[in-house]
Amino acid sequence: MNCEKTEGEKLLEKEKKTLKIRAIISTRSYWIKSFLATIFIFVFMYLAGLFLAIFDFLDPVGEALRGYEVTDQVFSNPQWREVPSAEENITIVNVGNLDRAGIAQQINIINSFEPKVIGLDLIFRNLKYDTLGDMILANALANSPNIVVYQKLLEPDNKLGLWNSAEYSHPIFTQDHPTAFVNLLNETAGARQFDFKTCRSFFPRQYLYDSTTNKTDTVYAFAVELARYLNPDNVKQFLDRDNEEEIVNYSGNVMDFGRTRLGTRFFAIDAYQLLDTMFTPDLIKDKIVLMGVMGSSFDDKYTVEDKYFTPLNSVQAGRANPDMYGVVVHANIISMILNNSYIDQMGKNTSYVVAFFMLFFNVLLFTIIYYKYSSWYDGVTKLIQLTQALIFVFLIILFFHWFSYKLDLTLTIIVVLLAGDVLEVYYGFIMNAYCKVLKKIKK
Repeated sequence: MNCEKTEGEKLLEKEKKTLKIRAIISTRSYWIKSFLATIFIFVFMYLAGLFLAIFDFLDPVGEALRGYEVTDQVFSNPQWREVPSAEENITIVNVGNLDRAGIAQQINIINSFEPKVIGLDLIFRNLKYDTLGDMILANALANSPNIVVYQKLLEPDNKLGLWNSAEYSHPIFTQDHPTAFVNLLNETAGARQFDFKTCRSFFPRQYLYDSTTNKTDTVYAFAVELARYLNPDNVKQFLDRDNEEEIVNYSGNVMDFGRTRLGTRFFAIDAYQLLDTMFTPDLIKDKIVLMGVMGSSFDDKYTVEDKYFTPLNSVQAGRANPDMYGVVVHANIISMILNNSYIDQMGKNTSYVVAFFMLFFNVLLFTIIYYKYSSWYDGVTKLIQLTQALIFVFLIILFFHWFSYKLDLTLTIIVVLLAGDVLEVYYGFIMNAYCKVLKKIKK
């Protein structure tokens, strides 16, 4: 007896299956079941996320990768990104271990070469016993025509989106100079930069509440205020984007001993070089000059004060050494504004919508496989899930590389990878249990 099916029989069987699938798709219950399954998977993932968050300390791999994003490959890999030319509008000056009189001398030298503006990323909280040093510094600041001084926002009120106080230098050092906040997005009141993995974003503007006057003032980021001196039109365009948070489009570092892969981009003058005028005047003339701490000298490999991890870090996971000083982060932001080289990103609401519809599509597809090709379910769904996840990762990289647009598809990738297994739980356990209970009630 011949058990093999003829070609005609195979075609007939295939046509019957196609008709059955069309019949299933056209039923109302198929769409309702799929929609309810999609809601169940979302709720399940949310609750599982809350529960598993308790055990984060047991996840060393997750801890090592927490500071990593897929787009870091584009940021830090010269194969994906051209190394930009040197930034000619910004010069960074290291104050090193100089005392206040030494910093004053630096300011006087810089002013003698007529910079466009000086940005002082330093705080002088109190007066010192060295009264002469304080007086020399105060006099240097008084004689600075264009200088923006330090402000740090404190006591955030996340519900109202305000800050309740700010920290400044002593009044004899702030004088009447404009202030701008130096906070980066990974800083909150009382926190240190070492408590966070990677500095990726900043606030262009924030709102400071004054309890004495009962008024709220708009304050601007340090980099935004400095860029305004060189190109106010670009700053206006930047602020017109009206984004509460902006991604820093990192373009390079200063001398970093190989800790970043994109290379040196900003001109920098060490403390002793400035005091000995070991530089050409064009490094300062009509430039934005940033003054801040970058170690005791450029040879200092170990100072981590005011130093951050960035996407340019040459170590992608398990990072131990921060790669960029805060003053250089501000330089990257200024350069981004001056060159109109912004990064746009997908909003949270859009990411939720994309994840929901992608999950719903997979549930519709996997439901057919579950009921009609049950023996193939595990293998086929895993193959589809893995393929989709890889495609989404590739899209994230390509969009970031081609369009400077950051797709937020993390949730989409998670739901894609979990959809098959959780759906099997839903149909194999939840629905069966529901049907049995319903039968008992009817009896």
